Amino acid sequence: MPDTDATAELHRLRKSIDNIDAALVHLLAERFKCTQQVGALKATHDMAPADPAREARQIARLRELAAESDLDPEFAEKWFTFVVSEVIHHHVKIARGE
Repeated sequence: MPDTDATAELHRLRKSIDNIDAALVHLLAERFKCTQQVGALKATHDMAPADPAREARQIARLRELAAESDLDPEFAEKWFTFVVSEVIHHHVKIARGE
């Protein structure tokens, strides 16, 4: 039979994780609202959907922040690359008028 103190602690930790997950979803939604506006601006002014120089600067910055926060910089880069690929996809669709 599980220790009731351990079970209570597990429940407390999982509740915190659930709250953090909710905050992350809301933050990502806000981020995508901003990137949609960037995509519209780029489309209006005939700018490329991707900006490799900015992406490289962001990767370097996020890797440094991750290291300072005891988060694996590789993980931070993979996360950012995934998000940026979705952003670029949205920018291409906006440029096509979709």
